[in-house]
Amino acid sequence: MRDTDLFQLALGLSSPWFVARSDFSAEDKRLDIHLDFQRGARFVCAGCGRDDCAVHDTRDDRWRHLDFFQHQAVLHARVPRVTCPECGVRTVNVPWARPGSGFTLLFEALILAMVKDMPVLAVARLIGETDNKIWRILHHYVEEAVAAMDLSEVRQIAADETSAKRGHDYVSLFVDLARRRVIHVAEGKSAETVDEFAQELEKHGGDAERITDASIDMGAAFVAGVRRNFPHAALTFDKFHVIKLVNDAVDEVRRSESRKTALLKGTRYIWLKNTENLSEHQQARLAALEGANLDTAQAHQMRMNLQDIFKAPSVASAKRRLETWAAWVRISELEPMIRAATTLTEKADDILRGIATKLSNGVMEAINGNVQAAKRKAKGYRSKRNLKAMIYLIAGDLPGLSPT
Repeated sequence: MRDTDLFQLALGLSSPWFVARSDFSAEDKRLDIHLDFQRGARFVCAGCGRDDCAVHDTRDDRWRHLDFFQHQAVLHARVPRVTCPECGVRTVNVPWARPGSGFTLLFEALILAMVKDMPVLAVARLIGETDNKIWRILHHYVEEAVAAMDLSEVRQIAADETSAKRGHDYVSLFVDLARRRVIHVAEGKSAETVDEFAQELEKHGGDAERITDASIDMGAAFVAGVRRNFPHAALTFDKFHVIKLVNDAVDEVRRSESRKTALLKGTRYIWLKNTENLSEHQQARLAALEGANLDTAQAHQMRMNLQDIFKAPSVASAKRRLETWAAWVRISELEPMIRAATTLTEKADDILRGIATKLSNGVMEAINGNVQAAKRKAKGYRSKRNLKAMIYLIAGDLPGLSPT
């Protein structure tokens, strides 16, 4: 078998395209494969799809292909421009690459697979291309897949923010709880991000009137946005956000008390974790601190007892536990904890609903963890557009996200 026949089979070319010749340079570590089309061939118009259009002229083009062993492979071809009665002179779409790309479809598929597990800059260095070229490929396929999303079956949603970079800079993630996937990413964390999501939901076949549940944090912005856009959605404030609220109160008690005693120096994370998640050294230090009659230790015990609410066998039982817990907190004279207890009491129905519905933002926390891990590996992203594309790629479960 000739080399041209072998490459033709490997590339999957069909008439009128064929491999005309190949040039290999071991010194340059490069394989050049030259493609051509049969004389007299006619093509489909890329504009209107009209068949049997005659060739007007050609232009030379090339595309980076999958490496041939350790050697870079490049395809070359005369790309015809055809005369179409409807569209005039139009360039033909070649079957091995998308229009305007300097890479073959198979090479782009490789890039998409790699960037799911590697920082874009690392992929760029590995394949010997600039990261800007990789981002252009990623944006094309992600944005195309997002535009094609079908959200007609979405009924239960979750929303939360995640940091875009250091400081108060966030993006808000909206998740389909049934399919456990990100369906929209908005810049910021205001009520307007919920407005934006509602509009996108409708654009993709969804119906705001048919959203039955929304699992969100207790921030006023998300609450206002959900109530404004999803009138039939029952709110659920999940366990994670409840514990976070109380953790913040515990930390406020610790910061205040640490001004009076050196015992609390370097202990912040000891009070914010469950005991079983502490190291042996941390557990020993916590045991010693608990015997020191500290306000922080009392606040920590309140925080630990609060978790029993979510182990209750029924909503009624959980409500009684919450009322008992709040009464205990109110006589403690620890103002941060009292404020937290007041908030939880006021929002009790929406907090306890999760016990009955089993809805939570657990999937959101997993997604946030994966996003932040990717961001750390990449040492941040230059733009929010890049961050949003990576979130969709990691957690969007986008159908058809492949050029092949």
